[in-house]
Amino acid sequence: MPAYVIVDVEVTDPDQYESYKKLTPASLVAYGGKFIVRGGQVETLEGDWKTGRIVILEFPSYDSARRWYDSDDYIQARAVRKDAARARIIVADGFPG
Repeated sequence: MPAYVIVDVEVTDPDQYESYKKLTPASLVAYGGKFIVRGGQVETLEGDWKTGRIVILEFPSYDSARRWYDSDDYIQARAVRKDAARARIIVADGFPG
C-alpha cells in the first residue's frame, strides 16, 4: 500500500531553500519515492490553514517513506533545509481501495 509524506513549508531563506531542493530528488530514488506535488498554487478551502508551499511525496510503503526520511542522504538535505525553512512533515498510509 502506498504512503505519502506531506510537507507544509514556510520558506525563510529562498536561496538556501533552492540548495535544499537540488538535494532532495536524488535522495528519493533508492526508496521508490516520487513527487506528487512540489509547490504551485495552494488555496485553503476550509479552516484557518495558512501555508506557503506544499510538497507531497509518494512511496511504495510506509516503511520505505520512513527509511527515506531517516536516510543519510535525506539527513544531509534536512541539515540544509533547517536554516532555509520551517517545515511540518507527516507520513500517512494511502487508501488500500
